[in-house]
Amino acid sequence: MKKRDIVKSNILFNDIINKGKRISNKYFLICYLEKDFIKNNYGIAVGKKIGNAVTRNKLKRQIRNIITKNAQLFPNYHNYIIICKKEVLDLSFQKMEEVLVSLINKGDKK
Repeated sequence: MKKRDIVKSNILFNDIINKGKRISNKYFLICYLEKDFIKNNYGIAVGKKIGNAVTRNKLKRQIRNIITKNAQLFPNYHNYIIICKKEVLDLSFQKMEEVLVSLINKGDKK
């Protein structure tokens, strides 16, 4: 995931969370909002309840890697905020990838 694909603005981040559609499962909550541009933007939120800074940064790196590997599978014209829940710590990387990709694609079909 390139820096240009990241939701940087705090106002936009909050807009996506407050005005966007939500889809969730046991491990992730994804808020998404349609937009006018072709490329997707992503924001990742990992709360302090998940663990220390090392654990949170590791999760964010893994999620960025999943997004980069599977970017062609995600629908265009959306901004995404991916919020991790504490149960995500129990997942292996492969299972996390499977769950996240299926959840984002499920949100597109709604």
